[in-house]
Amino acid sequence: MPSPEKVEQVARLKERISSSQALLLAEYRGLSVQDATELRRSLGQDTRFSVVKNTLMRRAAGEAGVSELERLLEGPTAVAFVAGDPVAAAKRLVEAAKRFPALGLKGAFVEGRVLGADDARGLAELESRDVMLSRLAGALKAEMSRAAGMFQALQGRFLSVLEAYKEKIPSGEEAEAPEAQTSEEGEE
Repeated sequence: MPSPEKVEQVARLKERISSSQALLLAEYRGLSVQDATELRRSLGQDTRFSVVKNTLMRRAAGEAGVSELERLLEGPTAVAFVAGDPVAAAKRLVEAAKRFPALGLKGAFVEGRVLGADDARGLAELESRDVMLSRLAGALKAEMSRAAGMFQALQGRFLSVLEAYKEKIPSGEEAEAPEAQTSEEGEE
């Protein structure tokens, strides 16, 4: 039977898993305490980096409905619980791995999917969420501007056709003159 302390730890890990946007799993073997502290600082306020016991993490992941994480929980494992932008956190972790060669990214859990090490590093190569949203907004604005220009051009063409049609139709005075001639000719 598990001790009450372990049950409590599993409950805390389950809560962290559930409240996180993403999980980044790393191997930390050979990382000094000073390096780990510096790493935690470099990850920012929205990412919490913790060394976890694999057995407790497996149990918490299973209870949180993320049992797919089990395949990443081999060997010494540290987990970055990301509350903010997963892409930004992955970038910071990959940058930290360059400074601390002992740190290795094992994989990630993002948006309901488990990613392997290569895919997790690929996540770090993506643009941040804000950059992607601003690019999307710019593209949508360009399309709206293009559509507005097209509608203005159509309106201009329509008005040109109306003007041309107006020139072909005789005005009210010119239309009455031939009728007047016809009635005068009939009287003679």
